[in-house]
Amino acid sequence: MKERIKEIAVELLVRHGYQGFRFRDLADRLGTTRANIHYYYGSKANLAEEVIVDYVRETLADWEKNWKSNKTFAEKVRGMMESNRQRYLRFNPTGTTAHPWSLIGRMRMERDVIGPRAREVLVEFGVVLENLVISGIRDAIKAGELSPEIPIRDVALQLVAIANSAGPITQDGGSFDRLEQLYLSFTRIVEHAYGQKRKGAKRSSGKGRRKFPAGQNGAKVSPTR
Repeated sequence: MKERIKEIAVELLVRHGYQGFRFRDLADRLGTTRANIHYYYGSKANLAEEVIVDYVRETLADWEKNWKSNKTFAEKVRGMMESNRQRYLRFNPTGTTAHPWSLIGRMRMERDVIGPRAREVLVEFGVVLENLVISGIRDAIKAGELSPEIPIRDVALQLVAIANSAGPITQDGGSFDRLEQLYLSFTRIVEHAYGQKRKGAKRSSGKGRRKFPAGQNGAKVSPTR
């Protein structure tokens, strides 16, 4: 029963926010009494705090698995995007609606009314995610995917900003499309600017070109045939 209470509590917190979260609605969904929920969690504040802390830690555990895998940098970014897509589709099954879906994003807007542990873990989320991305970029450099010249922290900050704004982006766009475009555009920009494969291709394309001596006024002299 405790886990089922938390599962439905996540949904109600996402849909209605902390201010609109009611034990009565939770009890109705579970087919139980408010007294039963109070028995397990005591108060709305206690339940919400436990739900938020567990949700953030589970999300970070999933993303840690993604960022510490043997995937390429681009695949890891796509892994983040697909994780967002799954959560989005839970609350927007048609893929064309703009209902809230991110508990982290929702609770950040109500940080003044949630408990201290919940506030701390929301801050922790951004810090841990940034460190995971930084580690992932360094792995990509070691693997020869990205140039050592890449500004690691600047690039990581941009990706974390997309992840932190994922909920509002889909709500503004009315679908997941805009968020997907941002993730994919980010990857293309990074690979275009710092991808080693592209730099290698550019170097190769410059090889084998014949150089002719400069003529009068610096003009190149074509070979006689």
